Amino acid sequence: MSEAMVAGAIISGAYFGDKMSPLSDTTNLAPAMAGTDLVTHIRYMTYTTIPSIVITLIIFLFLGFNLETQSSPDDIQIILTALQSKFVITPWLFLVPASVILLIVKKVPAIPALFVGTILGGVAAIIVQPTIITELGNSSNYFQASFVTLIDAMSREVSINTDNEMINGLLNTGGMFGMLNTVWLIICAMCFGGIMEASGFLSKISNSLMSLATNTASLVATTSGTCIFFNLTASDQYLAIVVPGKMFKDAYKEKGLAPENLSRTLEDAGTVTSVLIPWNTCGATQASILGVSTLTYLPFCFFNIISPFMTILYAVVGYKIRKLKA
Repeated sequence: MSEAMVAGAIISGAYFGDKMSPLSDTTNLAPAMAGTDLVTHIRYMTYTTIPSIVITLIIFLFLGFNLETQSSPDDIQIILTALQSKFVITPWLFLVPASVILLIVKKVPAIPALFVGTILGGVAAIIVQPTIITELGNSSNYFQASFVTLIDAMSREVSINTDNEMINGLLNTGGMFGMLNTVWLIICAMCFGGIMEASGFLSKISNSLMSLATNTASLVATTSGTCIFFNLTASDQYLAIVVPGKMFKDAYKEKGLAPENLSRTLEDAGTVTSVLIPWNTCGATQASILGVSTLTYLPFCFFNIISPFMTILYAVVGYKIRKLKA
């Protein structure tokens, strides 16, 4: 199969999940910038995101039916054997993610939900995966090995080695240490946005752009274009959310639009298009991980391409554009 097509399918699915997860960094950042709450933001995103992913699935379904491929059951069996040699695989482990999903349904905030999921994952590992705990803990005392392994897994890089090199790559994790670059980027984005706002640059730029926004449709289109512009120039999706969020927050209020309109647009245009730009942090990261260049997989990232057009289409027809309550 075409590696570009496979990469496009992976990225489309990954960014759909990223947008709709209350545990996602950008999904929490966008409503914070727009001035709405997380649950309202996700619920409002479904109106544009679900049609976008449905269209994407239909396209991939059509492409799939027109592909002639040869299955490789031996390769799949090698991977399964490598995993089974290291892990106890049982359906009972689905209780951990199911518990997190239940917390999400119950509208538990992201940080407590993440904390509970982390603790449950650790408890499940101690009970079900004693071999891994002993190997990573490097101690004959199981209690001590459990403590060391869980703290290491949560905080720093951990590697589990098998006979399969590809599986070894999948089983390397960075813990909280691996998230530090993301944290620094968010802090820098917030600082940059604050400087731009305090110095008056944001108001100057937004006032210039507002001349183009004569109605709701043009305001949403201008916001989308600004998000893509910052993805192209600032080379990071966090800046593409923070800066336009600060720029257009007052404009949406002045036009009587609820803040969830802005937060949805920030995600539909800022989050998903970052991976389509080779010099953006997201584009560079995904190209490195997947081994496919950004411009090669770009034509097959249907969800990422459709999303900004979908949010503009909704604004043009005036569908699901929530107004501020008087």
